[in-house]
Amino acid sequence: MFNLKNRSDDLEILLAVVDSGGFSAAADALDIQVAKVSRAVSKIEKQLGITVLNRTTRRVVQTDEGRQFIEAVRVGLSQIQQAEEDIISKGELPQGRLRVDAASPFVIHQLVPLINEFKLAFPNIELELNTNDGFVDLLEKKTDLAIRIGTLADSTLHARPIGVSNLYIVASPAYLEKRGAPLQVTQLHEHELIGFSGAKVLNHWPLKGFKSMKPAITASSGETIRQLALSGNGIACLSGFMVKHDIEQGTLVSLFPALLMEETNQRQINAVYYRSSKVARRITAFIDFIKPRLNL
Repeated sequence: MFNLKNRSDDLEILLAVVDSGGFSAAADALDIQVAKVSRAVSKIEKQLGITVLNRTTRRVVQTDEGRQFIEAVRVGLSQIQQAEEDIISKGELPQGRLRVDAASPFVIHQLVPLINEFKLAFPNIELELNTNDGFVDLLEKKTDLAIRIGTLADSTLHARPIGVSNLYIVASPAYLEKRGAPLQVTQLHEHELIGFSGAKVLNHWPLKGFKSMKPAITASSGETIRQLALSGNGIACLSGFMVKHDIEQGTLVSLFPALLMEETNQRQINAVYYRSSKVARRITAFIDFIKPRLNL
């Protein structure tokens, strides 16, 4: 037998192996030796008398018994960690490092304006903001919380919806004066269209009667596309959290607003994190703070 603290540590290592997909990846994420990861899993299997994980040269696969055990462990550890935090921090503000990841436009336009007020409210949280225009592996990048836009597919993550941001077709007044404003959707093909070079789904504009677009200019970042549109380079489709202020200020013009379809997976914005996160109070504090203040 081994004491409760050691058992908890071994179980957390087991979850890391499952979530990262392998022993080496778990070791890298936890910054420990692979041998320690292997010993922890073997110790658990020996005490249970079952095989929890089947190892192959490329990956690990949960056995049926292991899957049931791991789900129970995930729930149990989460409850223990929450109870510990509630007792330790009772009457105190959340404290410690919180690593937040989001696409660069979301960080620039939505999070940065809120940080000063957030730090005043939670001075003991050490906030680290990272930007990635694609999805990141939270475990691999040691990220506590990620803001994700669109459909979620990872069932190991807990998601909290924080809002909906509609899409807008936009162009600068200078571009429209030079090229003329398109009066019909079909006329868009006669214009300079700006699209994404990465995720092609982002080039599916939710316009009735608009089947496909062939961009004249592409960029990997939404913020780059916004700057291109502001500079009069063409017409773009961008989220409201990025361009609503520009439209209100008149530096961008919204085109075909009545023809935009709302049924699109690009609108939902979620805050996602691992269910067994040790930083639950910091995460909750951050989400609860930003959600009512976002301008989506």
